[in-house]
Amino acid sequence: MTKKALIIGGGIAGPVTAMALRKAGIESVVYEAYGRTSDGVGAFLTLAVNGLEALRQLDLHDLVCDLGMDTPGMRMSNGKGKQLVNFPMYGRTIDRSDLYVALRDEAVRRGIQIEYGKRLVNAAGGTASFEDGTSATGDFIVGADGLRSRVRSLIDPNAPKARHIGLLNTGGYARGVHLPGKPGEANFIFGKRCFFGYFIHPGGDVWWFANPPSKKEPTTAELASVDWRARLHTLLDGDVGPMHRIIDATEKVIPGWNTYDFPTVPKWHNDTMVIVGDAAHATSPSSGQGASMAIEDAIVLAKCLRDIGGTPKAFAAFEKARRERVERIVAHGKRSGDGKAPGPVGALFRDLMMPIFLRQMEKKNSLGWMYEYRVDWNAVAS
Repeated sequence: MTKKALIIGGGIAGPVTAMALRKAGIESVVYEAYGRTSDGVGAFLTLAVNGLEALRQLDLHDLVCDLGMDTPGMRMSNGKGKQLVNFPMYGRTIDRSDLYVALRDEAVRRGIQIEYGKRLVNAAGGTASFEDGTSATGDFIVGADGLRSRVRSLIDPNAPKARHIGLLNTGGYARGVHLPGKPGEANFIFGKRCFFGYFIHPGGDVWWFANPPSKKEPTTAELASVDWRARLHTLLDGDVGPMHRIIDATEKVIPGWNTYDFPTVPKWHNDTMVIVGDAAHATSPSSGQGASMAIEDAIVLAKCLRDIGGTPKAFAAFEKARRERVERIVAHGKRSGDGKAPGPVGALFRDLMMPIFLRQMEKKNSLGWMYEYRVDWNAVAS
């Protein structure tokens, strides 16, 4: 008899997990807490080459290859305008909403049911209970419900809380500002008081983000009270670069939000529930790997359930296959984020050592472990 999964969370991880499970012969229903879709929500992200290749395993690569823009390289400079590094970077930068819509629509096209307004309250033995009074039963439950995962807390009531990484995130889309540079190239500026990044879309718009430092974790009300345009102008005052022009050419600056990671989550599963993506290993946006790790998770989990007898054993094999890699990426993301707000002495050391360090990394392919990782759908999981 065909197994059935209940997938909690309808963002990017949920539909991809559903499609991976279907390829493994397992049916699923996706349950999204919000009573609407995520069309038009969020900023943008970069899918690294390992994430793009993971999508290929599910015949999803062509679905996203025309979204956003190729990101062929990365250029970094400091707030004085001095270039620190310029090296290749293989990925694709995509509007988060466009990626979500493409994956969701493809999941529906493949026959996967997605239900909205289903906020999980409790779960046990394959049965999920929702806030609206309904329930559903399957053979197992997958928590693809993100940073504040309810499934994670049901698996382990003592699960650690996410760690605030000391940076906020904001950004937007600028129009009518003409900048020199290669289309799609990532331009990163280590300002004295704020990190700023931008990409020139081939169509002419500029996609940008900024990471104001924050020693404390602001409340939702505090974040909503900020005039983000004015704050960014103040933080970037005196830095060299097109930041002010970009901000002024942006109709709506996206309100800032907190950023977090999970250094480790002790328990990923029990006999009938497992977590994937940010629910298991949220990483700083500085890693550029959040979405890619979730896509890899989906495929590895599906392979384990396909090849290993017994759901608990399959969950354990999934965790064994993934934990070391994802925790290493989380640590890498934290180090990268720390370099965005190092203080005056740290900035001096960074500017001196970063070119040397990154040239050595490129020469030795020090990040090959991250970008060259491939999930082979046809290889048997063990």
